[in-house]
Amino acid sequence: MFGLLKPCAHRAVRHGIDPSAWQTHLCGLCLGLRDGHGQLARAATNTDAIVLEVLTEAQQSEPSARTGAGPCPLRGMRRAEVVAAGAPGVRLAATASLLLGAAKIRDHVDDGDAHRLARRPLTRVSTRWHTRARAAAEPLGLDVEPLIAAIESQLRLENSPESTLAELTAPTQLCAAELFAHTAILANRPENSDALREAGWHFGRIAHLADALEDLDADNAQGHFNPLSATGTTPERAHALVAESHSLLRAALARVALDRAATVRWILLDPLGGVVRKLGRAAGIAHTCTTRACRTHSATVSEAAPRGGQPGAPFTPQPGLVPPGPGGPSTQRPSLLEGLGIIGTQYCTGYACFKWHTGPCSGDRKAPWIDHCDCDGCDCCSNCNCGGCDCDCCDCDCCDCDCCDCDCDCSC
Repeated sequence: MFGLLKPCAHRAVRHGIDPSAWQTHLCGLCLGLRDGHGQLARAATNTDAIVLEVLTEAQQSEPSARTGAGPCPLRGMRRAEVVAAGAPGVRLAATASLLLGAAKIRDHVDDGDAHRLARRPLTRVSTRWHTRARAAAEPLGLDVEPLIAAIESQLRLENSPESTLAELTAPTQLCAAELFAHTAILANRPENSDALREAGWHFGRIAHLADALEDLDADNAQGHFNPLSATGTTPERAHALVAESHSLLRAALARVALDRAATVRWILLDPLGGVVRKLGRAAGIAHTCTTRACRTHSATVSEAAPRGGQPGAPFTPQPGLVPPGPGGPSTQRPSLLEGLGIIGTQYCTGYACFKWHTGPCSGDRKAPWIDHCDCDGCDCCSNCNCGGCDCDCCDCDCCDCDCCDCDCDCSC
């Protein structure tokens, strides 16, 4: 499971939503991929595609049909009621997941992250998912060919030294825009299409630039392509573009007629605000609320105090211990057999759902999948009061969940 968005269970309660609704949608997409495209397609499950499912349902007068699901490690081997695999939103999300998964696989192959013996089978999987996405899109009335053409143009744009940052992010923006807009068609609310297309355009830019910012140091160290390095864009400028798109996305969604606006805010807007703040800290920009008036101040990451420690005091592991996360020493890429062993023992058994585990392609340490689902128990920004503004200026260090009570539409 991969994706940009991480909805917070704590925030769901504040919106009056049952936190289990997140797994209802997540499991519905996972099972929809399995039922429609086979067991391997479940590897394409990602949190961002769930937004398409939620947006479709949020525009309908009645929620999508639910169905029973069997025990699963991600649910602690409990049964659950999930969104039915045949629901239009699930089918659209599954189509998007296959397109995104195919593009991600091809990126790994093109960047040389996959073992040479694994490149051919991975390429076959990418091609198969493209074919299945085409077949799944036709009954939904979605013209997927422009999306596939946009995805396939990405490599050509990356190989051209003349490409601008706007040109490099355009394929992602086009795909997200058309997928967002199509939720209105599936929900029989065509009047929402234009606003949703605009929201999707900005979501695509945020997703592309967020990925570029997070991978910047690693890409530079490994000699991989990064749109920021290729175009000479500074992290500060990239974050400014992300913040701009975040504001415009919120404005576009405000024009959409939604029957379940709270769910869209919880699953899309709240975690997106956390992403913007997290990227801001990485770029050396921190936002805080210190009084009833919104105030913004800048601080470099090196000046920030680690939680529970002194300002600037670095974490020093005990001798012989390796930090469990990505902060540990560089790892060696697994061989093909080792990668298959990791998939069989850590992914297929559900171990990766709950424990730090090794990526089968990169060898990097990965956080438990369940960490991407919520952040139960956080109580950050409980005393924040921005005088009624929803400026996303609270700096929630615990989980980036935007779980404070500041509510208005001003921009910090």
